[in-house]
Amino acid sequence: MRKVTLIIITFFLFLLPTSAICEDWTGDINLFMGAKQLEEDDWEPLEEQDEYGIMLDFKQESWPISIAIDLLSSSDKQTGYYYIYGYGTISATLEGETSEFNLGIRKIWDGSPTIRPYIGGGIAMVSAEIKASTGGYTASDDDKAMGFWFGGGLYLTLTEHFNLGLDFRQSKAEVTLFGVDGKAGGTHAGVFVGYHW
Repeated sequence: MRKVTLIIITFFLFLLPTSAICEDWTGDINLFMGAKQLEEDDWEPLEEQDEYGIMLDFKQESWPISIAIDLLSSSDKQTGYYYIYGYGTISATLEGETSEFNLGIRKIWDGSPTIRPYIGGGIAMVSAEIKASTGGYTASDDDKAMGFWFGGGLYLTLTEHFNLGLDFRQSKAEVTLFGVDGKAGGTHAGVFVGYHW
């Protein structure tokens, strides 16, 4: 899943700036770096994951809202002694990762050319995977689910085309991993840098 996410991110990075120069269109494309907090009861000790991705919004200048397309990927890895139901306490390396394709709308207030707050929301297509390795053996499980996301943030457009900003969002989706239902969405927070047209 991470390879697919990287391919999609690369596609947007190289394709969209060329289409962005079309007249009457405005938008932003940004690289996101931050963290995702998952439900502790479902993900401990992998509930705090580093996250990266790409945020895109675009609209005709006459539209009141923008189309939002965001791709986010988070992961964490921990080695230690863990209690595994049915096996007892063992030494293992645990890896967890999620990917989100967030599609929706974003309302950006353009009253100031420099400071532009926004809110948004929509559907979230979420995938999750957990992998456990011990004694040369590896077990993994993954699942995908549909959910939703909502959030907001702030663009600081420092020059005509250069963005810095903050993004906060919540996503919700439920997956089944190793026969247990759990939440694969979470709380996202981070910073971004990118291009405004």
